[in-house]
Amino acid sequence: MIKNIHIICFIIFSYSAFSQNIKIEKSPKKAAVYSTIIPGLGQTYTKKYWKIPIIYSGLAGSIYLIQTNQKKYNLYKSTAIQRLNGDYSDEFEYSDTELITLKDFYRRNRDLSYLSFVGIYILNIIDASINAHLLNYDISENISINISPNINKTEVNLRF
Repeated sequence: MIKNIHIICFIIFSYSAFSQNIKIEKSPKKAAVYSTIIPGLGQTYTKKYWKIPIIYSGLAGSIYLIQTNQKKYNLYKSTAIQRLNGDYSDEFEYSDTELITLKDFYRRNRDLSYLSFVGIYILNIIDASINAHLLNYDISENISINISPNINKTEVNLRF
């Protein structure tokens, strides 16, 4: 299984390195629109395939954290409401203030998870646009500049 993953990664990186040598004009606006519609589609457009699993891992991780924190938030919130109504039949050994603190903690974490989801989604769009801008950027070893004098010979017509 691990050998297969190494082979697949090698093929993707080799293809990505090969495709960078070809000068192709890509529209940054088009890449941004593609990534806005479907995350990772802009990276496909700019042939940066290796970034797609990173994007989807980040989005899936954020969704998982949103769901987990939402469940715990609902659990501690409903338990705190039950205790305020006089029902102490829950299995928790927390005090009322500890339940409220836990409820607030998981609400804050849920909200931060929403922000991370939105942040990853926006970074996906920005990344696709920047990749399209820099697709033809010269990264060769030759960064020298050649300055040579330019002598313009002009004819001067003198009339007497």
